[in-house]
Amino acid sequence: MATAKALKPQKKAAGIGDAAVHAKTGKTWSEWFVLLDRAAARRMNHKQIAAYVHDELHCSDWWSQMVTVGYEQERGLREKNETPEGYQTSASKTLDAPAKIVFDAWRDAKQRNRWLPKAPLAIRTATSPKSLRITWTTDASAVDVMFYPKGEGKCQVSVSHRKLKGQRKVTQMKEYWAEALGRLQKMLG
Repeated sequence: MATAKALKPQKKAAGIGDAAVHAKTGKTWSEWFVLLDRAAARRMNHKQIAAYVHDELHCSDWWSQMVTVGYEQERGLREKNETPEGYQTSASKTLDAPAKIVFDAWRDAKQRNRWLPKAPLAIRTATSPKSLRITWTTDASAVDVMFYPKGEGKCQVSVSHRKLKGQRKVTQMKEYWAEALGRLQKMLG
């Protein structure tokens, strides 16, 4: 028969469970929350909390950010998908085409209009076949597109849409990018 401890639900914050945060930081979420409450982290901004977790509590850079986001979400200081510069969403898909072909389908306006018609975008920087930095011109949000070769003739495309104005826009753009990547896959298929 299972013990009561084994049946206890695991705490989860910032999308990370207790076991993972404990394995990497030596503390559970509850322990982190107590330490940060004692340090009056509710009155700190994100940068101050992350610096405290890193410098005073000796947590690595990446885990300092994750602990900070988890704390902010748990204490109602930050919503899911919220960042200091607005909200963000992402989508990714592995396509049956080499990275250069997929990159060109984004970079070349004629090809892009076949699968992403009338997209209000302006490409700021392009590093073939690795990345694109884009301004979404209707609201000045930012789109980062990364291309990762995945073996012979495959490529993963990762889209991160940042500086969005609220959860409603997050939901809308998450759906938009999932559908767009599906259309891209059909075009390249």
